[in-house]
Amino acid sequence: MTQPHKNLSLVSQESDARESKGNRSQQGDDVFRLLVESVKDYAIFLLDPTGVVTTWNQGAERIKGYLAKEIIGQHFSRFYPQEAIESKWPDRELEIASKEGRYTDEGLRVRKDGSTFWAYVVITALRDDKGELRGFSKVTRDLTERRDLEERTRQLN
Repeated sequence: MTQPHKNLSLVSQESDARESKGNRSQQGDDVFRLLVESVKDYAIFLLDPTGVVTTWNQGAERIKGYLAKEIIGQHFSRFYPQEAIESKWPDRELEIASKEGRYTDEGLRVRKDGSTFWAYVVITALRDDKGELRGFSKVTRDLTERRDLEERTRQLN
């Protein structure tokens, strides 16, 4: 009578553990995606290495006014005032983020309807395990109300 091979059992257990880890990783990715997509107070989206919008969340839609199907595939410079575009400032922001890992700024941004808002922006360079630039994350918060309140407070003092 032959004995069951112990190594076969170990291989099966290792395979099950990898599959379970893969499922947990996929579930974590799905939950993270749901989190980002459901955030409404922040525009959270990804750019490819050249600055083209590749993802879009509900907050981005609410703050900037574009539906995902309208903005995905467009360059992110359309969120900037004309003077910034002419001076190539959006590209400079990506250069800084690429070199330093991230870039932060407060300034005017433009909505789909042409109106402007005061934004706090964080652009983070996203690199793979080999250090290759894969793109950028961009998080934007509309600070218009806060800025207006600060201005009114200054005027009262």
